[in-house]
Amino acid sequence: MNGSPDHEHYMRMALRLAADAAEDGEVPTGCVIVHAPPGSEPAPLRIIGRAHNQTERLKDPTAHAEMIAITQAASALGDWRLLDTVLYVTKEPCSMCAGAIILARIPVVVFGAPDPARGGAVSVFNILNHPALNHRCEVLGGVLENECRNVLRDFFKSRREDGK
Repeated sequence: MNGSPDHEHYMRMALRLAADAAEDGEVPTGCVIVHAPPGSEPAPLRIIGRAHNQTERLKDPTAHAEMIAITQAASALGDWRLLDTVLYVTKEPCSMCAGAIILARIPVVVFGAPDPARGGAVSVFNILNHPALNHRCEVLGGVLENECRNVLRDFFKSRREDGK
């Protein structure tokens, strides 16, 4: 990918989206997809997808932040192949989202907090770099990990206290 994205900058954007999700009663996960068009050095970076979880609002089990942002990005590029992109997400993608990332050919995935119970990128499943699949991603975990983990921890603590 051309250009040099500032991982913390884009993860902070994803964290703001995660906060929006929490305010809506959704699991606080935010996602931003950045595109650097090839051909110019350094290439300008452009946000082509941004979303937070909306499974409760939409009553849709597939309405994860990554899935919505991937749909937006594909629409922005006019192509299902999301080449020259970086996906930023506050929590390690689940297996569904990791599968969509592979299908979309996203080359770089940056996540904040690992998901040791359901992670589809590295923690439980290694979908993003599985040798049997036709695409693999560069994966960078732990960017602003403490902030990302705290958003999740605080949300679930609040839910327990509210009896939900």
